[in-house]
Amino acid sequence: MPFIAELPFPNIDPVIVHLGPLAVHWYGLGYVVGILFGWWYAKRLVSTPRLWPNGQAPITPNDIDDLLVWAAIGIVLGGRIGYILFYDLARYLAHPTDIFAIWQGGMSFHGGFLGVLTALIVFSIKRGLPMRSLFDVIAPSATVGIGVVRCANFINSELWGRPTDVPWAIVFPNGGPFARHPSQLYEALLEGFLLFVVLRFLTHSRLKLKTPGFVAGAFVTGYGCARIFVEFFREPDVQLGYLAGDWLTMGMVLSIPLVLTGIAMMATARPVASQTPA
Repeated sequence: MPFIAELPFPNIDPVIVHLGPLAVHWYGLGYVVGILFGWWYAKRLVSTPRLWPNGQAPITPNDIDDLLVWAAIGIVLGGRIGYILFYDLARYLAHPTDIFAIWQGGMSFHGGFLGVLTALIVFSIKRGLPMRSLFDVIAPSATVGIGVVRCANFINSELWGRPTDVPWAIVFPNGGPFARHPSQLYEALLEGFLLFVVLRFLTHSRLKLKTPGFVAGAFVTGYGCARIFVEFFREPDVQLGYLAGDWLTMGMVLSIPLVLTGIAMMATARPVASQTPA
C-alpha cells in the first residue's frame, strides 16, 4: 500500500525567469551563489589577522580573486566529468551531446571535489602558496554552495529519497506514488549548513587555521560522514542501483576515501610556531 505524504511538494518552477531564449534555472543560480559566496568568505578569512599565525595569512585577497576562475572551472568541469564517469557513462556515450546540457542536472560532488582539488594544487604551485593553508581557506567557503545546490536539487525534484512513512515525507512529481524522504534537504542541512557551522567554530573559536590542513581535513571527513549517512535515506541512481545488498551505493563508495583522507589530514596537521619579536 503506498505511503501517504504528510507534506505537499511545493511545485516551484525549476526555471526562475526566461530572458528571451535564455532560461535561468535555480540549479544554475545555486552554483553561481555558491561560487560567489565562497569567493567572499575566503577573502574574509584571509583578511582576519587573528585567525592566522603571527597575525598574517600566507594568502592574500588578491590571490583569492585570481583563484575564483580556476575554482569555478574546476567545479563545473570536475562535477560534470565525475558524474559522467561515476554514474551514467553508458548514457553519455550513446548521447554525447547531452554532456553539455548541464542545466538538466547531472553533477557529481566527488567529481567537483577532484576538479577543485586539481585547480588548487596547480594554483598553489604556480603562486608558491602553502597548499594546506589554501585548502583550509577554500574548504569552509564551499559549504554554503553545497547546501544551496542541494536545495536546487529539491526544487528540480531529483535525487529524492527512499519510500518512507515519516511525517515529513513527500510525494515527488516524478518519484512514483510513494511518499519519500526529502533526502536533498537532509544533504543541504548536513553537508552544507551544519558543516559550515562546524568549520566556522574550528576557524574562529579554535583558531585551527593556525594548524594547516586541519580545517580541510575536518571538511573532507565531515562531508564524507554526512554523505554516507544520508545515502541510507537516498534512493540510488536508477541506472546503478545498489552495489551490494540493499544498502551499498556509489555515493558511499566514493565517500569512504574522503573520510579516511580527512582523518589522516587532521592527524598529521601541526600548528605553525608563533615567532616572538626579537
